[in-house]
Amino acid sequence: MNIIIKIPGPLLIFFGALSLSFGGLIVKSFEGSTLWQILFWRSLFFSLTVLVFLVISYKKKTFKAFKDSGLPGFFGGIVLSFGFCGYVFAMYNTTVANTNFIISLQILFLAVFGYFFLKEKISAITLTSIILAMTGVLLMVGNSLTPGELSGNLAAFTMPITFAVLIIIVRKFPTVDMVPAQFVAGLCSCLIGFLLSTKIMISPHDIFLGFVAGCFQVGLGFIFITTGARTTPSAMVGIIMLSESVLGPLWAFLFASERVPLFTIIGGGIILFAVLLQFYYLLFSNKKKISN
Repeated sequence: MNIIIKIPGPLLIFFGALSLSFGGLIVKSFEGSTLWQILFWRSLFFSLTVLVFLVISYKKKTFKAFKDSGLPGFFGGIVLSFGFCGYVFAMYNTTVANTNFIISLQILFLAVFGYFFLKEKISAITLTSIILAMTGVLLMVGNSLTPGELSGNLAAFTMPITFAVLIIIVRKFPTVDMVPAQFVAGLCSCLIGFLLSTKIMISPHDIFLGFVAGCFQVGLGFIFITTGARTTPSAMVGIIMLSESVLGPLWAFLFASERVPLFTIIGGGIILFAVLLQFYYLLFSNKKKISN
C-alpha cells in the first residue's frame, strides 16, 4: 500500500485506465458462458484480489479498514456494483467501441459533480480538454449506435454515472480508504451473477478468463484508480480515464478483429490529444508551485 501511495495520483489513474481497457477484449473472448456467469466469476476473483490486497496492506487491521471506511465505503461499494453489472451486460450485448465511448462520458459527470458537490473550479485548459474530448467522443459514437444494440448501449451508461459517484465520494472523503468499498461492490455483483445464472460451472478456459479479468483487469485497475483519485482533481481523473476509451477498441481491433471505423480513429486521436494537453497542464502547474 505504501509503495502505491508514493506513485503520483495521475500516473496511478493512467495505470488503472490501462488495466480496465482490456475488459472488452476479455469479455469477448469467453466461449459459451452467459453474461451472468461471466459476471459471477469476474466478480468472484475481483473480490478475492481486493481482499488479498487489504490483508497484505492492513494485516491484522483488515476488519478495522472495513469499519473505518464506514458509510461512504458501503454506499460507494453498492453504487459501483451496479456499474460492474452494467459493464458486463453492455460488453456482452454491444461492441467494445460503443461501450468504451459511452463510458468516456464520465468526464462530464465528474466535472459537473465535482463543481456542484466539491466546489472544484474547472480551469480553462481543463475545460478545453473536456470540449476536445467530447468532440472526439461524438465523432466516434455518431455512426455507431444502432437500434439493435440499444439495450447494451443503455446499460453502458451505468458505468460513467457510478464511476463518477465513486470518485466524488473518494474526493469528498480523501482520508477514507475506499478499497474496502471495492470488495463490497465485487461481493454484491457476484451475488447478482449467482442469482441470475441457471448454473455456475463453466469451462476451464472461461474460468481462467474470469480470473484474469477479476484479478488483473478490474482488480488492479480499480485499486490504482481509487488510490490515485484521492490526490487528483475530479475533472483531471475524467480526462485521464478517457485513455480507456481509446485503448479498449484498439485491443479489440488487434486481437478480436473488431473493425474500427475511420471516425473512431479520428475521434480517438482527438481524445488522446486532450489527455496529453491535461498532462501538460499538470506538469506546468507542478513546476509553477515548486518555483513559488
